Amino acid sequence: MIVANFINGTSSPAADTSPLIDPATGVEFGRAAVSRAAEVDAAVSAAATAFVSWSRTTPSERQQALLKLADLLESNAATIADAEVRETGKIRSVLVEEEIPQCADQIRFFAGAARALSSASAGEYLPGHTSYQRREPVGVIAQITPWNYPLMMAVWKIAPALAAGNTVVLKPADTTPSSSVLLASLAAEVLPPGVVNVVLGDRDTGRLLVEHPVPAMVSLTGSTRAGAEVARSAAATVKRLHLELGGNAPVLVFDDADVVTAAEGIVGAAFYNAGQDCTAASRVLVHTSVFDSFVEALVKVASSQVPGFDFGPLNSQAQLDRVLGLVSRSSGLVHCGGRRHGSDGFFLEPTVVSGVSQDDELVQEEAFAPVITVQTFASDDEAVALANGVPQGLASSIWTRDAGRVAALSARLDFGIVWVNTHGLVASEMPHGGFGASGYGKDLSMHGLEDYTRVKHVMIAH
Repeated sequence: MIVANFINGTSSPAADTSPLIDPATGVEFGRAAVSRAAEVDAAVSAAATAFVSWSRTTPSERQQALLKLADLLESNAATIADAEVRETGKIRSVLVEEEIPQCADQIRFFAGAARALSSASAGEYLPGHTSYQRREPVGVIAQITPWNYPLMMAVWKIAPALAAGNTVVLKPADTTPSSSVLLASLAAEVLPPGVVNVVLGDRDTGRLLVEHPVPAMVSLTGSTRAGAEVARSAAATVKRLHLELGGNAPVLVFDDADVVTAAEGIVGAAFYNAGQDCTAASRVLVHTSVFDSFVEALVKVASSQVPGFDFGPLNSQAQLDRVLGLVSRSSGLVHCGGRRHGSDGFFLEPTVVSGVSQDDELVQEEAFAPVITVQTFASDDEAVALANGVPQGLASSIWTRDAGRVAALSARLDFGIVWVNTHGLVASEMPHGGFGASGYGKDLSMHGLEDYTRVKHVMIAH
């Protein structure tokens, strides 16, 4: 099989292709297009042409189209799940029962949000003149998504951009292109040609898209390294940027927390999607008085997780090798895991490492794997210092029964998300995004929609 681009409402092959590898087996099963300048230019041109009419549609028209797209997504869930499982190794039931329904809900949220954009009231701010503000679509949006949630990240990008009246050229990760192409083909059933385009390819394809003079904005979900590269490439044409980058979430477990409940919740949030989640509960900080009992409970729960049943493989051999290197170079005590699971595919054993120092590579870098580190703290101040002592600032969680502590620490934690006695849950109505090396811009919520608009002041002389 060959996965082709989707440009101007139709499948569009490219001369070059690259292999697609099933990460659960390590075996090649197909190939995907690798787009170069001609394909990128065709997609951008199609989006620019479509923008002329799509940007003038009413919010009601955009809402109806997005609602139909959500219905199509649900009715084609099995086909999309099959494609995404083959390229990611995800647990199929999780895709069908959790991720695809969330995607449909997120599209429906932005369908409604399209009719709820607000702006300042018109008024006379200078004598004899009336002023008002317009929220307008930005234009053609270049969007780049990662391999950990191919469909969901495509939805997070496409839905708010379309709701605001923009058109899109999306480049998914080269290892996981199929679900994005399927989403675009479904969109073509309810949207004009050129509104949603997908170009497949490698890092060079992404660079061509970012540097193309037509797109007015670049939206990326990816690593901090990728974000820095995109920012440099976009600078020459002064494009707007929306960057949702890597995370390295601290999990603060206090002495009044229920140790068993916390361990169960943290393992679930750390190993979901094989830990390949920018909000994964990977960096646990535990009060010294409950450290031993918590680690015992954590290791017991973690050790019960079965690769291939409870979570899937890592994305590639390169990712597996990277994580194995991080664990092997750590100064901490490996309680469980730290090794490859089986001989087929790219599975890693569930891993817990304690006694790591703050400057340990495994603490400072995002592992993006089923790996949990455990450190201790003796005071609230020390907990906050350890939590904030990394470059990333996407997500965090606090496990305690003390409401006053929650109020105080949630203000001090330098992360865009703070969960309390839970971790990793997402609501369409709430913003998702971080600070520092985790980038800027918000996905989901009205903030996510507003990020895809520009504001114009209109003044009329009486």
